[in-house]
Amino acid sequence: MDILDQGALQRLFKKYSFMAVIHFAGLKAVGESVQKPLDYYRVNLTGTIQLLEIMKAHGVKNLVFSSSATVYGNPQYLPLDEAHPTGGCTNPYGKSKFFIEEMIRDLCQADKTWNAVLLRYFNPTGAHASGCIGEDPQGIPNNLMPYVSQVAIGRREALNVFGNDYDTEDGTGVRDYIHVVDLAKGHIAALRKLKEQCGCRIYNLGTGTGYSVLQMVQAMEKASGKK
Repeated sequence: MDILDQGALQRLFKKYSFMAVIHFAGLKAVGESVQKPLDYYRVNLTGTIQLLEIMKAHGVKNLVFSSSATVYGNPQYLPLDEAHPTGGCTNPYGKSKFFIEEMIRDLCQADKTWNAVLLRYFNPTGAHASGCIGEDPQGIPNNLMPYVSQVAIGRREALNVFGNDYDTEDGTGVRDYIHVVDLAKGHIAALRKLKEQCGCRIYNLGTGTGYSVLQMVQAMEKASGKK
């Protein structure tokens, strides 16, 4: 269902009763957002406003929102915690997540019957053991591990690593990666939190440990037995 299709959303909320909404819908590629900023603002911002209005009209005032650590912008300190300043976003994708967070916080402040949990993802990776959900190495990659996976299965000859002079142990970029199954568990925990009439709460979803590009490549080499 298209989040911009207000009629379809109305029909859905009329047909079913919901305790809460987990809001994943939106565009999510950082690089693409720089090329197509209006698409990201239209889908992510307008879509969220429409969803919130329909939720309000149907008395559904519990929300889990899929946000992002990109709302922090360039880190002022590490590790990042929820108290770190936000809004210094460096791309339209991150800005759209920041603006939505502000909308939801304002809504919860204005109407105390609303409850929301904002989950700031770091770098989701991996797939469910069934292979039914998560990153698909057969698809078009837009994150590190699908590229690495395609090299491992022979779809690509080599992996291009951009940058070897970062201020890290091996000179390559470091990211905090979280497995998609752990991410899903975080959403279940957020739903439980909503039952406490929690107001607006914010949580980072990450491991708190960073891994470099080369460390991730070495992990795949070990798991796959391929160089």
